[in-house]
Amino acid sequence: MEASKPEEINHPPMDQLQGLEYCIDSNPSWVESIALGFQHYILALGTAVMIPSFLVPLMGGSDDDKVRVVQTLLFVEGINTLLQTLFGTRLPTVVGGSYAYMVPIISIIHDSSLMKIQDPHLRFLNTMRAVQGAMIVASSIQIILGFSQLWAICSRFFSPLGMAPVIALVGFGLFDRGFPVVGHCVEIGIPMLVLFVVFSQYLKSFHTRQIPILERFALLISTTIIWAYAHLLTASGAYKHRPELTQHNCRTDRANLISSAPWIKIPYPLEWGAPTFNVGHAFAMTAAVLVSLIESTGAYKGASRLASATPPPSHVLSRGIGWQGIGILLNGLFGTATGSSVSVENVGLLGSTRVGSRRVIQISAGFMIFFSMLGKFGAFFASIPLPIFAAAHCILFGLVASVGLSFLQFTNMNSLRNLFITGVALFLGLSIPEYFREYTAKALHGPTHTKARWFNDFLNTIFFSSPSVALIIAAFLDNTLDYKDSGKDRGMPWWAKFRSFKGDTRNEEFYTLPFNLNRFFPPS
Repeated sequence: MEASKPEEINHPPMDQLQGLEYCIDSNPSWVESIALGFQHYILALGTAVMIPSFLVPLMGGSDDDKVRVVQTLLFVEGINTLLQTLFGTRLPTVVGGSYAYMVPIISIIHDSSLMKIQDPHLRFLNTMRAVQGAMIVASSIQIILGFSQLWAICSRFFSPLGMAPVIALVGFGLFDRGFPVVGHCVEIGIPMLVLFVVFSQYLKSFHTRQIPILERFALLISTTIIWAYAHLLTASGAYKHRPELTQHNCRTDRANLISSAPWIKIPYPLEWGAPTFNVGHAFAMTAAVLVSLIESTGAYKGASRLASATPPPSHVLSRGIGWQGIGILLNGLFGTATGSSVSVENVGLLGSTRVGSRRVIQISAGFMIFFSMLGKFGAFFASIPLPIFAAAHCILFGLVASVGLSFLQFTNMNSLRNLFITGVALFLGLSIPEYFREYTAKALHGPTHTKARWFNDFLNTIFFSSPSVALIIAAFLDNTLDYKDSGKDRGMPWWAKFRSFKGDTRNEEFYTLPFNLNRFFPPS
């Protein structure tokens, strides 16, 4: 057998992914863009329904309250997505509800002063106001870190080696939102998983009018087919005598969203009443804001590769974090029951469709705002069984994780130092949060359990997050372990030119503010 030539076995590092049909500033036709935007909207519904469906009943809310929270969350998601794509990082990212806020919000729900309220609806209103107040105060952290450019200074200590585990765990860290949820209804979850893979990968060469229709709309097509299949099972009585939990996860008529949703309802600030403020609640919520900042930083860097853009310069990243802080402030003012971060599943969909267009994401934001006001129509789409979304998450979270691992191509992975840092950060980034989750499930409180509840919530929130743990470990080791002689091994020569706006001529194309606003906010 003839020996391979060096160029046949070497894969040189590339700062932009190949094979994408549309990048950040190139757009499909309007018809295709609208269809792709609707697909991103459908995907965003999963988290927008999951979080309120879990939190609102704990607060004492009814099905009517749950529907209003879902509508409000989608409405604010649309606004935040538009703000981020216009004035923030300008990357094609959906800014949606975040699981990072679960620990402090659940702690607020179980506050003794709120739990003693007997009337469920009154308890819901008081709990929502307490969550709003904590979120409004905590949002100032991201606003200050972002617009003061302090986060830009911090990001200069990040290398490709240090960020690879963080970005990877933005996807891998959500493993419990994937197949464990699919397992709640395997008869619809597994077919959805199989169909999505078949359409997006094995049949991607199928074209209609020169458009790879099955690859580009794999999520939309497979969701429609499995949703219809689930409705057929429901209508035929397949779940009639099954356990209540199975019926809740499999049936298409158990969400109680359509019957409870109003025809027209425009969310507005302070809908639940004036927020209440508590120092302990606000301090605990600050940890969630820091976690969402770290997770979003990783997601922004992953999205830049899937949009075929250069890594966002430090000041652009910091600008995006500042606008995300504004978004969290809006979450608090409107009362969405949770804060904001970048939607990881929608970042993954950029890679699955091979369309990283900013316009598509802005159109999806329009769908979020439109359908959140037309309650019945929005509730119809939101009634899709959650295992269908979870099946898509299995693919899309994994895709984002692999993008994180791709940053290792800019480093020397024949270095034992780099192998040590990468392996330890990845392992502990998965293992420590898993310990915190298991401990909490058994003891009904986190491993940090002192008399200071705010302190417990702060540390438990930080260590529940895989990307946060990975950043702490990877950044510390990378900047203290033989760092003086390892710049090239860490990938710093490649990373350096993307630190400043003027370091690469392509940055102006990707990240310049619209409406000639750079005159007032010159890039650094």
